[in-house]
Amino acid sequence: MTKKTKASPPSSPALGSWQLQDAKARFSELVRRVRSEGPQRVSVHGRDEVVVVSVEEFNRLKGERTGAALIDALQASPYRDVEIEPKRASMPVRGIDL
Repeated sequence: MTKKTKASPPSSPALGSWQLQDAKARFSELVRRVRSEGPQRVSVHGRDEVVVVSVEEFNRLKGERTGAALIDALQASPYRDVEIEPKRASMPVRGIDL
């Protein structure tokens, strides 16, 4: 005869770290923790694979796509005053009959 034991509820993951199967099963809790505690790591087979972050944090990290960084880099260049004039090569023109 086998002895039946009462299954204990799954334990709460360590602060900011989830195994994939726990993250899938308790996704709502994962989202709540992202909002209240910050980024949460999700591991697969013991290796950190992804980090879940809030949309505000994602937008902050991604930055705005204004082109400002490119403009700043070009303006800081020591070659800023170099004139770039494309060479124009004369192309042979083929005559046509109309």
